[in-house]
Amino acid sequence: MKGYKHIVQYYETDRMGITHHSNYIRWMEETRVYYLKELGWSYERLEEEGIVSPVTAINCNYKVSTTFADEVEIEAFVAELRGVRMKIHYIMKKQDGQLVFEGYSEHCFLDKEGKVIRLEREYPGFYEALKSMLEND
Repeated sequence: MKGYKHIVQYYETDRMGITHHSNYIRWMEETRVYYLKELGWSYERLEEEGIVSPVTAINCNYKVSTTFADEVEIEAFVAELRGVRMKIHYIMKKQDGQLVFEGYSEHCFLDKEGKVIRLEREYPGFYEALKSMLEND
């Protein structure tokens, strides 16, 4: 799947001209939304189906700073998919290929009432789409 591209905006930088660390977490979400839409499971569709997927953990490893107007290529892979949990691995690189960030987000799946959803049984199409993004496949 084609990588997601983000161009660093001026407002995302701090007084030193460096991208503020919190923005990388936003870019993780942008990328996740993009990939799910590409898989045919947009957030709109998930909400229509009654699926919510809250973030349960975030891990961030900052390697090299980015600055205004840098193009950041972001790839995302499903690192783990078991039961009711999913872990997504993110790799962010500058346009020259230099690694700037690596991290992951963990999610669970719930219905609108907050009850746990077992995707493989209750939403096999969504489960198979996520499985297609598994890092080791």
